[in-house]
Amino acid sequence: MTILKAPTRRAFLAGSAAALASPALAQDAAEESEASYATPFGDSTEVERDPNETARRNISSFRSLNWEPYFSNTRNGAILVDIDSRALHFWSEDQTIYKLYPTSVPLTEDLTRRGRTSVVQKVENPTWRPTPAMQKRNPEWPAVVEGGAPDNPLGVRALYLSWTYYRIHGTHDTRKIGRRSSNGCIGLYNEHILELYELTKVGTQVLLI
Repeated sequence: MTILKAPTRRAFLAGSAAALASPALAQDAAEESEASYATPFGDSTEVERDPNETARRNISSFRSLNWEPYFSNTRNGAILVDIDSRALHFWSEDQTIYKLYPTSVPLTEDLTRRGRTSVVQKVENPTWRPTPAMQKRNPEWPAVVEGGAPDNPLGVRALYLSWTYYRIHGTHDTRKIGRRSSNGCIGLYNEHILELYELTKVGTQVLLI
C-alpha cells in the first residue's frame, strides 16, 4: 500500500536515520525533546539517534543464562533483557524453549529503565506516528506510517509492556541491533521479533537489568 509520494518518502527515510521511532519513556520535558508523545490515536513514539553516532556493538558478554537467578518461576514464560550485553533471553513456561536474541538498547543511562514488568498487549504491524515537535522541524515527513509499510520504524511486531510507552519491537534498520540506539525501548531484528511474538503471551514476565 502506497502511503507517500516518492519525494516525501525519500525525505522521511533520509531523516529517519537520525530520528527513528520506537516507544517513548515519559510525559515531561522529554516530550518536547521528542522522547515521548501519546497521539490522539493512542500510539506513542520514541526518537532514536543516528546509529553511526552511537557506541560500538557490544558482544563480549553475549552468552546464555539460566532463569533461576532472575525469576522465582517461569509461569506464562519469562523474558530477561540485559541492557549491558544488549541481549534478550526468553524461557517458555515449561522451560523446554530457550531463546537468546541480540537487541538495541537505550542510548544513555538516564533513558534506561530497569525492573519488573510484563507483556500487556501484542500488536501485529504497529503504526508509527511522529511527535508534533518532529513534524514542526520536518514538515515534509508523513503524518503516519501504517503498519506493514516497509519503512515503518517499529518493524513488524510489538510487545507492549505494563510500563506506559515501553515496547519490545522489531526494526527494519538492522544497523541498530547490538547498539545503544534507542530512547527507551528494546529492538530486535524483524525475524527475531516474529519468533518471540509467537512464543510470548499476554502476561509473560519481563525483567530488564
